[in-house]
Amino acid sequence: MIKLSGVIITFNEERKIEECLQSLSNVVDEIVVVDSFSTDNTKAICEKFNVRFIEQKFLGYIEQKNFAIAQAKHDYIVSLDGDEALSDKLQQSILDVKSNWKYDGYYSNRLNCFCGQWIKYTTWYPDKKLRVFDRRKAKWSGINPHDRIALTDKNNKTGFLKGDILHWNYDTYSEYNKKVELFTSISAEAYYKLGKKAPLYKVLFNPTWAFFQSYFLKLGFLDGFNGFFISVQTANTRFLKYSKLRNLYKQNR
Repeated sequence: MIKLSGVIITFNEERKIEECLQSLSNVVDEIVVVDSFSTDNTKAICEKFNVRFIEQKFLGYIEQKNFAIAQAKHDYIVSLDGDEALSDKLQQSILDVKSNWKYDGYYSNRLNCFCGQWIKYTTWYPDKKLRVFDRRKAKWSGINPHDRIALTDKNNKTGFLKGDILHWNYDTYSEYNKKVELFTSISAEAYYKLGKKAPLYKVLFNPTWAFFQSYFLKLGFLDGFNGFFISVQTANTRFLKYSKLRNLYKQNR
């Protein structure tokens, strides 16, 4: 049977970190928490559990998570954010994998809780994530703040685990609106550094397609008002990202 390390990055996660740790403690052999100097009760809650608590200045989403998995004792990793937890079914799936590891990484679906409602449609579900993996064959990649695990070889193989990663993302609409503003600014800066462009057709077409896909093709209307709100903000996220990117090029001419 392999040994697993549960790895979490945190910053002011007192709201849900206990659920996260409880769900991991049933399936992993150690838990590593890398915290960006939280100012709430995150550290005190973590100290109630048998965790290794490491304080590290925030390096960026991708960089911080790669730093975190490097601190683990074991090569087989379960990676979560502080506002995520493993469902009971996913816990059992991971326990089954521990005694029969076949792949280089394993995907599972993520189920998001938005303003008190579990969102079962829109582009938010199934929100497929690779979070159980062999760190020798994978690393965090992507464009900040949208990180993802990337297998390092095209011949690496993946499996799929039953159960959901439970994600409590936003309690209020204003909280989500503020995060959209922050994340689109980070994305625009990252795109600018990579030399990516924002032609007018992307500003106009990408948001329109994002709303149509989320609300109609992904049946977002079945999630009621929150499905509509999420679909609108999904479109707005695309619009703001490319608009801010265009503005960066204008400012730096």
